[in-house]
Amino acid sequence: MFDSILIANRGEIACRIAATARRMGIRTVAVYSQADAQARHVQACDEAVFIGGPEPKDSYLRADVILQAALRTGAQAIHPGYGFLSENADFAHACADAGLVFIGPPAQAIAAMGSKSAAKALMDKAHVPLVPGYYGDTQDTGFLQDQACQIGYPVLIKASAGGGGKGMRIVESNDAFPAALASCQREAASSFGNPLVLVERYLQKPRHIEIQIFADTQGQCVYLFERDCSVQRRFQKVIEEAPAPGMTPERRAAMGEAAVAAAQAVGYVGAGTVEFIVEPDGRFYFMEMNTRLQVEHPVTEAITGQDLVEWQLRVAAGQPLPLTQDQLQIQGHAIEARVYAENPDKDFLPSIGHLDVLQWPEHVAFEPGPVRVDGGVREGGTITPYYDPMIAKLIVHGRDREDARQRMLHALAAVRATGLHTNIAFLGRLMANPAFVSADLDTGLIPREHDRLFPTPSATPDRVLALGAAAILCANGLSSANPGSGPSPRSSSVGGQQASPWQQVDGWRVGGTYQRDLVLQDPLGEHTLHVQRQGDQWLLAINGQPAQPFAWQADPRQPQRLHIRLGSDPAQGDVQECSGDAYLQGLRLDLYTQGQRHTLQWQDPIALATGQADDAAGGLTAPMPGKILSVSVAPGDAVTQGQPLVVMEAMKMEHTIEAPHDGIVQEVFYAVGDQVTEGVTLIALEAGD
Repeated sequence: MFDSILIANRGEIACRIAATARRMGIRTVAVYSQADAQARHVQACDEAVFIGGPEPKDSYLRADVILQAALRTGAQAIHPGYGFLSENADFAHACADAGLVFIGPPAQAIAAMGSKSAAKALMDKAHVPLVPGYYGDTQDTGFLQDQACQIGYPVLIKASAGGGGKGMRIVESNDAFPAALASCQREAASSFGNPLVLVERYLQKPRHIEIQIFADTQGQCVYLFERDCSVQRRFQKVIEEAPAPGMTPERRAAMGEAAVAAAQAVGYVGAGTVEFIVEPDGRFYFMEMNTRLQVEHPVTEAITGQDLVEWQLRVAAGQPLPLTQDQLQIQGHAIEARVYAENPDKDFLPSIGHLDVLQWPEHVAFEPGPVRVDGGVREGGTITPYYDPMIAKLIVHGRDREDARQRMLHALAAVRATGLHTNIAFLGRLMANPAFVSADLDTGLIPREHDRLFPTPSATPDRVLALGAAAILCANGLSSANPGSGPSPRSSSVGGQQASPWQQVDGWRVGGTYQRDLVLQDPLGEHTLHVQRQGDQWLLAINGQPAQPFAWQADPRQPQRLHIRLGSDPAQGDVQECSGDAYLQGLRLDLYTQGQRHTLQWQDPIALATGQADDAAGGLTAPMPGKILSVSVAPGDAVTQGQPLVVMEAMKMEHTIEAPHDGIVQEVFYAVGDQVTEGVTLIALEAGD
């Protein structure tokens, strides 16, 4: 076994590999970019080496620098994780040339399966069913458009060297084909350094099921059952589960044997995943083979009880597979949810910034358990525009699918994440969605269930508004409604001494009456709350309704937890406070109560009085940091609502920014190639008549 390995990756997968290596007594070396100097994976390893700038091409994709770091630190092997150089045959060759073990398949296997086109040609020769399509090297627009017509619309354009949903577009008509092709080729070149694409028939209501395989140097190969990865957004997986709902033993065996045959056809060694697309009648077609460990490998670990990273290390060291096919068994059901920094309500746009608060339910990390969290970002950490916006993977394991689903619902309800947008509430709605509950799964589930998954915002309940009022009062020093309660646990004490009556901040007034108006805003508008103290009695009136008795108490052990009573109704919740969104003044309150999250904005009159007017009014602003790829208008042009105006690239994905209303372009502030920050005005747009 190795004494020392270098982990050529970042984030949660680097932490995951380090955890198993530490348990096995193997020394680890991390590499990090300028953006990751304080990252969690740097602290998780025994040594860390700086390798360059924040862009992947300047750091994590620099094979020469990574090899030098491995040799300089005495590492015997390199684990590539997933993404970056993990499926780069040249890098695997370079490791061997440098006398280092590449913890992955042989370079020739990576090369054989690295191109989706070449892999499908290989599978065609092996009589593995393929989706009808064009998988050749000719990339002329007219030729590919003719192929699409022959295949029949809708078609799917897909980056040949790609993965992770990048470089993929569904095209519904011949007219839309050229623009979609150009966009795919740009995204493929940017993400994978290869603009080659393939075109295939887009199947209606398919499921995405993949088989985990493992092979050793002694010629043994096994499959560790399947994962259902059908629930996707923007062609990227959101929920993965194992085993696949409704899978019969016969179909499992057929798909498993096909996956093993595919691996053996290229002399495969190590961990790999053979992905299939499955039609409603059970027919399955080969999609691609990922020659690496997958993001969703924890669900396989959960149902098999095996550590797949340990398997990788043992196989790379020349040892045989730990188990035979007959020894592998399925135990229960596991579900993984990918927690992203993104805004589901804005087409899942990435969210950049600091995680002011990040708290998880009771869990284990990087090993099987009822609730597991594999994360690469800590509380106070930053999500940057340079890498995938995943915060962590939340994995649960239960007796059966329903037990696992309920466990995931409870786990999601206990997560606290503030400071930027996340998909946590969306994941909770997904887990409770009737189609998911009944396992009516396909890759179009999210758009098909859009109205349920993106419900129209409803009025904020009075108990939540009352919690918000209590949080503001606590932030101002009133820890409870009790007379003489003193400073809140959230606020500082007066010199550490017992305060005099004149120093108490409990709303006491000489005249006996304290009153204050608070304005709280939710997605539907503003709510006016009138707080009043008369003697020892507090009253709260909401939106002009009759005042009700109001009491609250902050938990001294958990200051963010508030217990309130409005009238005769008790309630409790956790309240996290942050400075709010960039374009809002005052305090943002994230309230967690009864398994739901509510966000309110306190319209602080002092902050509003001193705040600056939004100089982006009437313009088109950047929704995230990124690079300008194209601008389709010029000053003087008339535009209509919904017309594409600017294409930006962020986190290796293209995002089209459309006109918010009809109007005339007054000025274009940025050109192609410019880097922009979130919130800057891209185009000055005057509303039309």
